[in-house]
Amino acid sequence: LSTVTRRMVEITCMLALEPRVLLLDEPFAALDKNLRLDMQIEIRRIQRELGVTTGLVTHDQEEALSMSDRIVVLAEGRAEQIGTPFEVYNYPRTRFVASFVGTL
Repeated sequence: LSTVTRRMVEITCMLALEPRVLLLDEPFAALDKNLRLDMQIEIRRIQRELGVTTGLVTHDQEEALSMSDRIVVLAEGRAEQIGTPFEVYNYPRTRFVASFVGTL
């Protein structure tokens, strides 16, 4: 199976349990740009249709800003800022957050 197919099968298996929360750790890692976009669209569709809360761990700032309704920026296990993508990008609370999202 391809990487995308394998990841979608894993997500589908998790959803079969009808969870209220879905935790995804770097689900788009090692995918090329087109496959990454396809997977992001599919995850957002699943979120909307099933209304499942999704926690997404990513080191990709663009991915976090585009995929999230709310973001927690962590540094050394500490929450530096929690907010909407708009708030985090436009009003970073710390120098670390500004640097991380590219507004510094």
